[in-house]
Amino acid sequence: MSDTVVRDGAAATAGREIVLVTGLSGSGLSTALAVLEDLGYDTIDNLPLFLIDPLLANPDWQGHPVAIGIDSRTRDFSASSLRDLCARLSQNGRCRLLFVEASDDVLLRRFTETRRRHPLANDRPVADGIARDRALLEPLRSAADVVIDTSDLTIHETKRIVAGHFTLATTAGLRVSVVSFSYGRGLPREADLVFDVRFLRNPHYEAELQPLDGRDARVADYVRGDAGFPAFVEHLQALLAPLLPAYRHEGKAYLTIAFGCTGGRHRSVFLAELMGAWIRDLGLDVTISHRDAARWQHIKSGTAAAA
Repeated sequence: MSDTVVRDGAAATAGREIVLVTGLSGSGLSTALAVLEDLGYDTIDNLPLFLIDPLLANPDWQGHPVAIGIDSRTRDFSASSLRDLCARLSQNGRCRLLFVEASDDVLLRRFTETRRRHPLANDRPVADGIARDRALLEPLRSAADVVIDTSDLTIHETKRIVAGHFTLATTAGLRVSVVSFSYGRGLPREADLVFDVRFLRNPHYEAELQPLDGRDARVADYVRGDAGFPAFVEHLQALLAPLLPAYRHEGKAYLTIAFGCTGGRHRSVFLAELMGAWIRDLGLDVTISHRDAARWQHIKSGTAAAA
C-alpha cells in the first residue's frame, strides 16, 4: 500500500479553509452554500459523513477551500460526530462550523408557501418536523463558530452576512458592515454593536424634511444641529477607535454596527452614513446598508412612522 494514502484526511487538510454548513431545514442552507461557491470554495451538499475524509484526501480537492453542506437529511448524520469531525479537521487546517437557523413561525411559513414536505415530519405536521430538527441540531448550534438567523433577512442580506464571515484570505481582514434600522421592526439579529440614536431631534416632525431620508444634506444638517450631537459623535468615535483594531487583532473577520431610530429613515440613516465613512477613512473595508429602505417608498408623507 502506498504511504501517500490518507486514511483520515488529516494531511489533506493542512493549511486549508474548510467550512461545514449545517442548520435547520428551510433556513437558507442552500443560499449559504451558493454564496460560498461564489467566494471561491469548492462546495458539495448532503455528503454522508463517512465520505468526507476520502473527499478531502482526493487530489482533485486538495489545495482548495471547501464548503460541505450537512444537515439532518444527511445519511449517517450525527450531531456529535459532525462536531468531533470539525474539531479533528481544525487540528491540521482551519475548519469552521456555520449554523443557519430561523424562528419556528418563519420556517413554518416558508414550508407552507413552498408546499414542501419537511424532511423530518414524515406523516406528521410540519411543526413537528421543525421541532425535531431543532432538538437534533441544538448541540451543533452551541458549538458553531458562526450562527446566522435568517428570520428577518432578505436573500441579499443573508448573502452579505455569509460573505462577510467567510471571505477567503486573499481579501482577509476585518470587514465592517454599518446598518441603519427601525426599532419598530426589531433589532438586526446580526448586529454586534447597537447604538440607539432616538435621543437626537427628529426630522420627521419637520414637514419639508419628512419625505426625505438621512442621506439628504438637509436632513444631515438638521440632525447635526442637535445640541447633543457633537459630544455624541466624539464619544462614539473615541469608543470605536480602539475597538476596531482590537477586533482585527483578535482575528474577527466581520463586525456589524447598527444604528437605530424610530422609523429607520432619518437619524439612523444619517449616522450610519457618517460613521461608515469615518470607519472607511481608517482604512477598513466597509459596507453601508439601510435595512428598512424598501419601506420608504411605500409610506406617504404625513402617515410615516416617526423616524
